[in-house]
Amino acid sequence: MDNVRFALLCALGVIGFFLWQAWQADYAEPAPREQVAERGELASAAADDVPSIDAAPGEGSGEDTQAQDDTRPEMGPATDGDTLPGGERIRVVTDKFVAEIDTRGGDLRRLELRGVPVSQDRPDNDLRLLNDRIPNFFIAQNGLIGAEHAAPNHNDDFESARDEYRLAEGEERLEVPLTWTDDAGRRVTKTYVFTRGSYEIGLRHEVTNGSDSDWTVSPYARLWRTPYEHSEDAPFAQSFMGVAWYQAKQDEKGEYRFEKLDFGDVAEQPLKAQQTGGWIAMMQHYFLGALVPAPDTTVSYFARPKNIPGSRLSGYESGYVGGRTRIAAGETAVLESDLFLGPKLRDQLDAAARGLPLTVDYGLLTVIAEPLFWVLDALHSLVGNWGWAIVLLTVLIKLAFYKLSETQFRAMARMRKFAPRIQQLKEQYGDDRQKLQSKMMDLYKKEGFNPLGGCWPLLVQMPVFIALYWVLRESVELRHADFMLWINDLSSPDPFYILPVAFGITMFAQQKLSSSSMTMDPMQQRMMQIMPVALAVFFAFFPAGLVLYWFTNNLLSIAQQWYIYRKLDNEGLSHKSASS
Repeated sequence: MDNVRFALLCALGVIGFFLWQAWQADYAEPAPREQVAERGELASAAADDVPSIDAAPGEGSGEDTQAQDDTRPEMGPATDGDTLPGGERIRVVTDKFVAEIDTRGGDLRRLELRGVPVSQDRPDNDLRLLNDRIPNFFIAQNGLIGAEHAAPNHNDDFESARDEYRLAEGEERLEVPLTWTDDAGRRVTKTYVFTRGSYEIGLRHEVTNGSDSDWTVSPYARLWRTPYEHSEDAPFAQSFMGVAWYQAKQDEKGEYRFEKLDFGDVAEQPLKAQQTGGWIAMMQHYFLGALVPAPDTTVSYFARPKNIPGSRLSGYESGYVGGRTRIAAGETAVLESDLFLGPKLRDQLDAAARGLPLTVDYGLLTVIAEPLFWVLDALHSLVGNWGWAIVLLTVLIKLAFYKLSETQFRAMARMRKFAPRIQQLKEQYGDDRQKLQSKMMDLYKKEGFNPLGGCWPLLVQMPVFIALYWVLRESVELRHADFMLWINDLSSPDPFYILPVAFGITMFAQQKLSSSSMTMDPMQQRMMQIMPVALAVFFAFFPAGLVLYWFTNNLLSIAQQWYIYRKLDNEGLSHKSASS
């Protein structure tokens, strides 16, 4: 009976956990537009909207101080409530991107991920990660701040020799230069560098001071987006939306600081920090936009709400202002940084920046989830199908926990053996609860049986099950991944509900095999009857990959339980004696 109660509590705990996750996804994120509007102290958009040079860290500064409030590069006034002022567009086509760069500011205004479909229903339409239109406005801007003299920022016009660039067959790199000059002979060439096979984009400012006086400049970059409108994610597949920030501490231990700030946190307490290296990013479920300054430079990071009165472009911004560089007359300086814009693929993140793989966040059980994903990825490399990789991973987990499961099933079998005697005690002492418990404990001691013996193995396995849930939920590799037959997207619910129904059937079969109605009161019996149906309905909204795992796990548990019970029969401990 205690085993049954514990199993019911575990099932209810799992349901509660998933319900909490769903509530967080649907209701915990605040309504950003109203929060932004309430912050009247935020500067509104203006024509002269670049940060002050005072926001930049001083030359050689490495102090861990807070950035000034004016680290926030504000966008100039929009031409209407939903669009930005712009110039000519430069189209860039590589093996990974179709991008549009605006000559006004040299902004990355649009960026489509080639070969990454926007949805299962539209496989020929590439997902647009950056977009300068409502809804899901999201752009990347950068520029320079000048001290003694003006420098080109995201409000200035650049020139381009061509209106289209393509990565040719056999080429590994594609450079897209844009130039700006003033009457005094100062010149800036902003170059975006695209690399074959990579979602990382290099950004280089080549600054030439052709004037007769020194020129101090500081680079800045920012990501600006409106709240994301979910359109294709399953109800329980939505994930973190907000800002991520990484600081590599400069000590012998190589420690780091990684923070996630959802948009509610950003509204309540904007980020202001100065450090050497690191990165800052904006995240959505499977995709990421990150700004990565040079690792040896000191920068001021910021993340905060962005308010443009009367515009639907109000949202959030995050970025950095880099250190000052003094360029003598007649000299040239090169300032470099990187952007990462794409899916959260582990190999790509590892190559882009230290600490960037942390954006694939498995929560508190990362120490378990990381090895699970490594094994899952290795199995996929072996079989070439993520669905079968999940099945094989489930088999390996069951093998790893075989001894624990055997202990659990042995305890269940003995519980079934004692069921008639427990029932007799209930009939004799049913009116005296204290006496009944005392007699049952005497029985357990006499037979050398621990009623909780079957509970602890299940408890030990729960962290692994929850960690695998996070792996299947956070892995972009499973997005639109085909399995077999009708399951053509492991990240979305089963369209015909066959897997959830099959899961419910296997759960019911497992209950019939492991439980004894003789030791349960009527309420427990009803709960046991309802639970498979309730979980089947609940799992109908879960990604097919996760339901596939649980279905496979149930099948293996049934087979293992049947085998162990037969083994116990041969040892003389028949589980059938409970019904004799």
